[in-house]
Amino acid sequence: MIKKQKGFSLIELLIVVAIILIIAAIAIPNLLRSRMAANEASAVGTIRTINTAAVTWSSEYNAGFPATLAALGGPVGGAATCTTAELIDPVIAAGSKSGYTIALTNTGGTAVTVGGCTGNTVYQLTAVPTTVGQTGQRGFFTDQSGVIRFSTDGTAPTTASPALQ
Repeated sequence: MIKKQKGFSLIELLIVVAIILIIAAIAIPNLLRSRMAANEASAVGTIRTINTAAVTWSSEYNAGFPATLAALGGPVGGAATCTTAELIDPVIAAGSKSGYTIALTNTGGTAVTVGGCTGNTVYQLTAVPTTVGQTGQRGFFTDQSGVIRFSTDGTAPTTASPALQ
């Protein structure tokens, strides 16, 4: 009399595990590329937001452009001033978002002080991946012109870098 077996044989289980591993090997690199693309899109959106906030700050306080990202941020619900304008999210004002490090600098230009608010006639904004190849592949740059530029190696671009289309 033949006994009826219940369950799967070892060979059947090994074949199923091998198929799952093959599918994972195909899917994981695509997932990482998708995450980097999403982080890059977030960085470009953040740069556009900061550009808009810098122009708003300039119009509101008539003191050129803000000297720091912190001047554009501030605690939510507080009184908006030129040092805490509440124009951008506090996460962005801290200088990091979605795997990118964001920095605002005032290189060159002229310092402008009006009514206790100090700014500059120019600014430069960079967003570079925290870990190149993992959180993003491209670096981004903009200045008071509003043109967003990029580098393909994750370094900080300059005004000579190609413009984002």
